[in-house]
Amino acid sequence: MRLKVFAFLAALLVGTMNLVSLASAADPSAVINAIKQRGALNYPVMSGEEPDFIKDPKTGDWTGIYPDWGRQIADLLGVKINFVETTWGNLAADFQAGRLDMAFGVNPNPKRGLVVDYVMEPIVEGVWTITAREGFEPKTWRDLNKPEVRIAAQSGSTMQVIAETMAPKAKIILVKNRDQAVLEMQSKRVDAILLADQNSAQLHKAGLGKAIVPTPVLRNPMMTAVPRKEGNEGFMNLLANWSMQQRTLGLSCAHITKYMQERGIDLSVVPQSGKYC
Repeated sequence: MRLKVFAFLAALLVGTMNLVSLASAADPSAVINAIKQRGALNYPVMSGEEPDFIKDPKTGDWTGIYPDWGRQIADLLGVKINFVETTWGNLAADFQAGRLDMAFGVNPNPKRGLVVDYVMEPIVEGVWTITAREGFEPKTWRDLNKPEVRIAAQSGSTMQVIAETMAPKAKIILVKNRDQAVLEMQSKRVDAILLADQNSAQLHKAGLGKAIVPTPVLRNPMMTAVPRKEGNEGFMNLLANWSMQQRTLGLSCAHITKYMQERGIDLSVVPQSGKYC
């Protein structure tokens, strides 16, 4: 009899624990609640990536296309924003280490998808381009796929994947950030830099090269990533709704164009881009 009672109590305890566990796992707002309780949204910023990220050297404050968007999400959550300096190549490691709550502007990447969740709603869709040195005017990716061609691409980024896939015969120079790529161009150590459309337009305007959209045109959906953890469904739903509104109402395009126009940058040099409006 006593054994039966113990068995019943043990089964009841296990059942209760399972119910508690299921209730916890079923809470779609767990991540949102954790961010609110912390009082801050941990959000990535990067040096050498203007106007995507702009750091005031005097105050240390961050502005730019991505910091502005991060502040919008922090405001929706009713929390402050905590900027975490990193690089595109280090994002996956930062997510795994728990240093970030989200990141805008990431590209589809199956390897990164093993450790983070993607919000399957692009903010805007751009195109991949190159900034070519004077006298070098390739029209296709095949024109770039030659041993004598030297291409700079950011290490660990989608740009590296594209360079190695579309131009495997070329000499690919991996750099940490865009500023280093520009130095390679200015030193005549590369013939082209692989870049997102607005960045290529920026260098075009500065006279550092010519913006070219090689064919076939490669699309560049601007996605959002969050850490893979239980209870992030509500946060992903918030970000999906925000992204859809940004894209369908032209808010993201207008925001990017505004920053470009303030710097005299004409996105019409990359007319295939959805960021041009």
